[in-house]
Amino acid sequence: MYEELKQVLVTNLKVDREVIRPTATLEDIELDSLAIVELSLYLESELGISISSEEIFGRTSLGDLAGLLEQQSGNV
Repeated sequence: MYEELKQVLVTNLKVDREVIRPTATLEDIELDSLAIVELSLYLESELGISISSEEIFGRTSLGDLAGLLEQQSGNV
C-alpha cells in the first residue's frame, strides 16, 4: 500500500519523489492542512479507501499512514 500512497502523493499532490520515504512525516513532505484534505479525497477516489483528514493527521509517518491504508483496505 506504500507504493500506492507514494504514487498518489507524486501524481496528484506534486510531492517530490525524493522526499517520500516510510519514515517521512507530513511536515517533511510539506503537506499543509488543505493538502491533507485533498489527499483524503484522492485516496477515496483513486484507491477506494475512505480515510478522514483527522485520521491522516494522526499518523506519525508515511509508513504509519500506509499501514492504516492497508488496514482500511482489508475492511472494504
